[in-house]
Amino acid sequence: MLVVDCNKKQFEYDIHSIVKAFFPEESVKVISPETAEQKKQEFDLAPVITIKFGPLIDEISFEEKKFFWEHTEHTEQYKNGFKGFLYQTLCELTTKKLPWGNLTGIRPTKIAMGMLEAGKTEAEISEYLRETHFLSEEKIDLCIEIAQREKTLLESIHYRDGYSLYIGIPFCPTTCLYCSFTSYPICTYRNRVDEYLDCVIKEMEFVAQAYKGKILDTVYIGGGTPTTLEAPQLERLLSKLKELFDFSSVLEFTVEAGRADSITREKLEVLKRHNVERISVNPQTMKDETLKIIGRQHTVDQVVEAFLLAREVGFSNINMDLILGLPGETKEDVAHTMEAIKQLDPDSITVHSLAIKRASKLSQWVLDHDIELLHNTDETMELASNLAKTQNMQPYYLYRQKNMAGNFENVGYAKEGKFGVYNILIMEEVQSIVALGAGSISKVVLEDGRIERADNIKDVSLYIEKIDEMIERKKNLFSLQ
Repeated sequence: MLVVDCNKKQFEYDIHSIVKAFFPEESVKVISPETAEQKKQEFDLAPVITIKFGPLIDEISFEEKKFFWEHTEHTEQYKNGFKGFLYQTLCELTTKKLPWGNLTGIRPTKIAMGMLEAGKTEAEISEYLRETHFLSEEKIDLCIEIAQREKTLLESIHYRDGYSLYIGIPFCPTTCLYCSFTSYPICTYRNRVDEYLDCVIKEMEFVAQAYKGKILDTVYIGGGTPTTLEAPQLERLLSKLKELFDFSSVLEFTVEAGRADSITREKLEVLKRHNVERISVNPQTMKDETLKIIGRQHTVDQVVEAFLLAREVGFSNINMDLILGLPGETKEDVAHTMEAIKQLDPDSITVHSLAIKRASKLSQWVLDHDIELLHNTDETMELASNLAKTQNMQPYYLYRQKNMAGNFENVGYAKEGKFGVYNILIMEEVQSIVALGAGSISKVVLEDGRIERADNIKDVSLYIEKIDEMIERKKNLFSLQ
């Protein structure tokens, strides 16, 4: 454990994120005078970084070394300045640099996007990211390229008078080791699925009326795994969706089919009949041994069969999700996965660098096994990037998460015309997204740019029981617009 002892309660999230990035295998705790005294005693034997915030000079000390930073009071630029000071101090202590520098947020492209919209040149954006946030040249280029592409793709989006719709189906065949999403084994809730759909449809009816006159730009059905629903249940959900909402303006309709062990011809035909344009068939890896470790009860052969079946049914926009840094996987395993994906030739891939979420089973797994088994490198990330290039795919959206293997990022790559617009909207937060179902979060963008949220209860049984309360929350949220 590594403890960071601060003399003020200030920038705790940023301090934790930056220190953790330099010491990924350490459990990092940030404490301050407001922290209970017994907590300090609990961490008494741990190595300590001490941070002293002063009126004009800040100090960081680690063992015998001390570093000082002079500044002029706490201006608007002070936070970025302090983060730069902390980052450069840790660079000196560890003799290493991070590809994302001192950036701690999950949406690095928002900086580049905002500067583009403000009329800044590529050179000005590059200089800012380099001098203020210490990004590597590779990440600077990636940020700017994606921001430019996002800006073009979002030109047809109705920001003020439009919205996007998300529907969450919180059931899966099994819960994956790394998963922290709202997801429950379908076998436990099989007898309540229809009741759950009743409630989702009730939410749909309210939203359709409340947003009557607004333009629906994108629709995304995710989870969980939406294709855990039986074909008649999918038919019921999609029929009601099309009945209640005007799809004439919809630019993109996505259903995350996801797990190969949930996909059947009958279900795919239901999706196709309702003009779902974009689906996912997500292997995560093409190594059977790893699939067993992470709790996915299907084989690589089933992934291939599901993908080819989707092509046969007529889907021409199929995404595949991959995760790098999975337990026990080597560079050779990743290379094998990339070659297998290349043979299938999907229309887009989303490459995730594994993040250890506290809410996932993986967090406990790490405690029980050797952390070194979770390994991601520049080389494996490059393998994914090279696959995208050979398949004529371009990066179009990017986000980061806490505790990612190797301090890397998640990147979506797609062929021309196959970009996932909803994915960009989620990251850039420029349009209101109304979310239905257990565990979903609605966000409305107000005229002054502020974002307000309303969340639905995660527990399926409570969601069903309190559906009227969920609708009331949305009513209150919409009233802010």
